[in-house]
Amino acid sequence: AAAVADRVRNAGAVFVGPWAPVSLGDYAAGSNHVLPTGGCACHSSGLSVQSFLRGIHIVDYTEDALADVAHHVVTLAEAEDLPAHGAAIKARFGWKVPEGK
Repeated sequence: AAAVADRVRNAGAVFVGPWAPVSLGDYAAGSNHVLPTGGCACHSSGLSVQSFLRGIHIVDYTEDALADVAHHVVTLAEAEDLPAHGAAIKARFGWKVPEGK
C-alpha cells in the first residue's frame, strides 16, 4: 500500500494500510473531513486553516538583484505579449536591460 501511495499525485489525503481508516483522518490524524472530490484534487487541497487565511507576498529586491533577473523577466514578458511588464523593468535601467549573471 505504501508503494502505491507514493505514486499518487492528486488526492486530498491518502490513507495507507489497514490501520489508517478515513475516520482517523477526519478526527485525529491531521487531515480532515472536507477533501476535494470529483477530480478537484488536481488543483485543490483539503480544507484547512490555510483556506481561511489571506497571504501577502512581500517582494524586496536590490538594484543588483533586479539586474540579475531583468533579462529573464523582459524575455518572459515579451513571450507573453505583455510589453508593459517588460517596460517596467527596462525603465529602471534606462531602457537597456542588463544581461545578468
